[in-house]
Amino acid sequence: MSVKNQNLANSSSLTESGITPDKKTFLQSITEDWWALILGAFIIAIVLLLKVNAASLNLPVYKWSNQSDLFDKILSTNNLWLIIKTGLAFLALAGIAIQLSGGNLIRFAKGFILIYMLATLSFIIGGNKNVAYYGLEYVVFALLIGIILGNLFNLPKWLKEAVRSEFYIKTGLVILGTTILSADLIKAGLPGIIQAIIVVTAVWFFSLWLSRKLKVDDEFGIILASAVSICGVSAAIVAAGAINGDKKKLSYVTTLVLIMAIPMMIILPWMVKYFNIPEVIGGAWLGGTLDTTATVTAAGDLIGPIAVKAGVIAKFSQNVFIGVAAFFIAIWWAYKKPKTDGVAIEAAKVEKPGLQIVWERFPKFVLGFIGASLVFSFLLSVETAKSVAPTLNGIRTIWFALAFIAIGMEAKFSSLVKLQGGKPALTFVTAQIFNIIWTLLWSYILFGGYLFPVPDFK
Repeated sequence: MSVKNQNLANSSSLTESGITPDKKTFLQSITEDWWALILGAFIIAIVLLLKVNAASLNLPVYKWSNQSDLFDKILSTNNLWLIIKTGLAFLALAGIAIQLSGGNLIRFAKGFILIYMLATLSFIIGGNKNVAYYGLEYVVFALLIGIILGNLFNLPKWLKEAVRSEFYIKTGLVILGTTILSADLIKAGLPGIIQAIIVVTAVWFFSLWLSRKLKVDDEFGIILASAVSICGVSAAIVAAGAINGDKKKLSYVTTLVLIMAIPMMIILPWMVKYFNIPEVIGGAWLGGTLDTTATVTAAGDLIGPIAVKAGVIAKFSQNVFIGVAAFFIAIWWAYKKPKTDGVAIEAAKVEKPGLQIVWERFPKFVLGFIGASLVFSFLLSVETAKSVAPTLNGIRTIWFALAFIAIGMEAKFSSLVKLQGGKPALTFVTAQIFNIIWTLLWSYILFGGYLFPVPDFK
């Protein structure tokens, strides 16, 4: 099978109806990556259009402190109606992609409604002030809900049709690009950027080296290395897209990322306080080790406002590497010499890698992420970008919540031990420990006043 035909067979499609590539219409041949880009761009355009016309998009409220708040704010008629309308809007957007791709819309709609309800439940639990105080957010509860359902029950067909974690999170990642602003990175100065370069590079290569030492295959190793070094689930999905990775391996890695994130969100802030680590250094440490801006913010809140600002800037600097990593991984994997039998080597001789293969393997939704970042950095005014940020962040969070419910449903705890003898899990945990130690060292050097003045985040 040629690389081109293999890519067609393995490309992420939104249809599970058994349509073969040669029988697909143009719309049915559009991959999951392209649909994520299209939907993300459409959502961003709608929010900007509403802004131009002095209108706004209202999203449900989930923050509450006590029983009175729960019933008066969250479960009020107006907010419940807003939750329903938001869910219908998301169903319509995702449903269009599913329908045009040849998927089963009725089954998808039934499953999506349940996943959206579970995501809403995770928002309500995570929105409680007392729960948030301990750094526990919707991500944790969405994952746990999904894991419980996925491991205790056999998911019916109608639900499996809507369990599309990659599709949801890829769409959210396109919107995430609107938060990666060049002005913020420039304002952060050299410390955050240098830390990102040193940490991402060293941790990525250490993780890949360790996976090879433990005889974990390179496909697994690349997804693991990207997840540990850059930004967890998002980077894992980008890396898997760049190499057309096995979805079971991707689900395995995302489960590891989220399971590891829970204790890290609690233990790292405690260590900052216990060892009297300066707040700005502690924040940079969190930003370089925790996997999402949301978890960095939640953990930083347990330390202080300076830690939050330092952590978010360090995280933003790392997030830039999503696009860079996708580009270089796609090139490296396309040109990688096989180390298998003579048949594979002979095939490699026939299929000389070129730019076309790199393009075929490049995860297209990353183009949306980069495009959104460029538009919000250089084409829009700072005021406009900031004014639509809360709405776009809220929409992105909903896509992510849907994804984490789906990831939990896809994750099987038994596979953490059974798959390749548990060696990928050992690789991930060891690499994460190295990441924690290495990032702390450079946080001290770069944010502690040794090379540069201590940043003023007050």
